[in-house]
Amino acid sequence: MTTSRIEPEAPSHRQSASAEILGAALEQFATAGFAGTSLQQIADAAGYSKSSVLYHFTSKEALLEAAIGPAVDRLENVLSGLARLRESSEARELFVEEFIDFLLEYRLEVHTFINQGQSLVGIPGIDRANAVLGGLTSSFAAGLTTVEEKLRFGVALGGAAYELVASMNFGDEEFPHEERRSALITIVSELLAPIQNRQTTA
Repeated sequence: MTTSRIEPEAPSHRQSASAEILGAALEQFATAGFAGTSLQQIADAAGYSKSSVLYHFTSKEALLEAAIGPAVDRLENVLSGLARLRESSEARELFVEEFIDFLLEYRLEVHTFINQGQSLVGIPGIDRANAVLGGLTSSFAAGLTTVEEKLRFGVALGGAAYELVASMNFGDEEFPHEERRSALITIVSELLAPIQNRQTTA
């Protein structure tokens, strides 16, 4: 009796397969939840066998880390510009635009680590996302002295993220992309303006 042996894909195909598997995994993690998603479900959604998924990624945890890693890297980079909120209205607007563009580009990733961040503590990719979000609060909110300022900051940035998460959960996708982007930038900028104005005139 002969047994068939699965040959590794050629490098060019391997890169394509990895991207397709990651895309399918991210979709499943965001919609069904990490705990509710099996490797077989990811394989079926991507159009590959389970063994092919494991050829590219050693575990479901490794898949999650690879899927959200680029978003966490980008978030770290965007949040490095938080200090600009204190410089000028133009600098604040630039930061807000970058933050909103991040949310729009990485909606599935943000959906995953905002909704599941606390239940998946211990998974390296999630722990890193939680640390970045925690650093956002501690580094900037430390300079806020009143309850109103802290609430403005939380509602502005957290509210923008939640709006995109909620729109995915409840199918609220009637607004065109550019219209949603423009509205979010305007609203977040208006909420943060009193904070920036007080800090630059203090």
